[in-house]
Amino acid sequence: MSLKKNILALREKKAMVQKGGGDAAIEKQIAMGKMTARERIVALLDPESFHEYDLFVQHEERNFGMDKKELAGDGVITGTGTIYGAPVCVYAQDFTVMGGSLGLKHARKITKIMDLALKLKVPCIGINDSGGARIQEGIGALAGYGEIFYRNTLASGVIPQISVILGPCAGGAVYSPALTDFVFVVENISKMFITGPNVIETVLGEKISQEALGGARVHAEITGNAHFYAESEKECFEQIKKLVSFLPWNNSQKAEAITPVAPTFKKNIEDIIPADPKQPYDVRDVIKVLVDKSDFFEVQELFAPNIVIGFGRMDGETVGFVANQPLYLAGVLDCDSSDKASRFIRYCDSFNIPIVTLEDMPGYLPGVDQEHDGVIRHGAKMLYAYSEATVPKMTVILRKAYGGGYIAMNSRHLGADFVFAWPSAEIAVMGPEGAANIIFRKEIMEAADQDAMRQEKVQEYIDKFANPYVAASKGYIDAVIEPSETRSLLLHALQVSQEKEDYRPAKKHGIPPF
Repeated sequence: MSLKKNILALREKKAMVQKGGGDAAIEKQIAMGKMTARERIVALLDPESFHEYDLFVQHEERNFGMDKKELAGDGVITGTGTIYGAPVCVYAQDFTVMGGSLGLKHARKITKIMDLALKLKVPCIGINDSGGARIQEGIGALAGYGEIFYRNTLASGVIPQISVILGPCAGGAVYSPALTDFVFVVENISKMFITGPNVIETVLGEKISQEALGGARVHAEITGNAHFYAESEKECFEQIKKLVSFLPWNNSQKAEAITPVAPTFKKNIEDIIPADPKQPYDVRDVIKVLVDKSDFFEVQELFAPNIVIGFGRMDGETVGFVANQPLYLAGVLDCDSSDKASRFIRYCDSFNIPIVTLEDMPGYLPGVDQEHDGVIRHGAKMLYAYSEATVPKMTVILRKAYGGGYIAMNSRHLGADFVFAWPSAEIAVMGPEGAANIIFRKEIMEAADQDAMRQEKVQEYIDKFANPYVAASKGYIDAVIEPSETRSLLLHALQVSQEKEDYRPAKKHGIPPF
């Protein structure tokens, strides 16, 4: 056969395999409101940048009629491409091919592209749309999942790993996304659960829908398993592109800097925080005043909203923000917010992203429920994450900094490099009202006008303790600053700490309070 005929035969074979499960299966996929696997890759990557590998891989199972089935690409598409010119490795499960079910060869295609991503030290993006383990392959499918989990763990902290849930992701399959850095979900499309609704109904006698059990909103708002929530696949892919633009290719680099643009947010920073310390405000407004172009990309926006985390740029460089949110639960720390912040801090530290902490919180959330849920263990994760981090760490105390919360929010005592406080900062073991009621209980009880005496003693406590000058006098705060100075001081702190080195005892690894 001539070369021309060979080329034509190759083109025909490629075209046939690239149709996945065939026209009927593709139409069914579209009818469910979903893109095909190939359409998703095209929508995610730069135009004409995708190069596919292992197109002709086939399963080797011969039981249960599988010897008569040829599965296009064994139900998963793998390859490399670029996003805004930056290289990435990508795989997308093809639900039109046997429900995207995972067999051993399917898994080996995924682990091969994961190995390549780790070798090339570039991000790896996985698009999940699968009915789960291929039952016909038995232990082979389980082995495949285990090999994927192992790679997820090896790559953790070395290259960015992103999971996109665009269909069902059930049983053992959910653990791979849980091991990656960021998980994206889409309303009415994403489904994640360990045990399906049918099993729950059989075992517990409870009827529950897939959406209620593990839909996009559930994981973005309640479980915290998802980091980004979108209304459509198109919106989801735009979110992924924006996230990748903030991240370095790997842990040996810094994120690419871009041309700085001054903040565009119109509010005056001094007008954001109310004069009444009991009044809430949106801490994201403070962040928007500080970051370039006022562009703040929030992570896990719907989960544990009493703390805000996300990426912005200052002087063109990527910075991670951790901030108490007075709009929710007065910005207290609890189990979920501690987990949320701790994981983000460790991510920033792994990928050389400086951390700016904005503090305004009255402490840890009290109550029997929190104690029983393990707030001690969860809260300790914050202490561990900040103490362990060696990237530049800056803290600005905006208002309240009470009790253990003062320590946990990147205090000087946990290794903060720079600590600034606004004149409105209240730094104390507890709030002035509570402290005065305890310290001056006798004087208040014996006073003819108890309310007047209480207010007098509250003010006395504020003057003596609940202000930034006591901490500044002990060197725990580097400077008490005007709010208008915040951005310029943070820019200077970032500039002078670019070559920071922080030496730690030699060890295999620490033992975080997981």
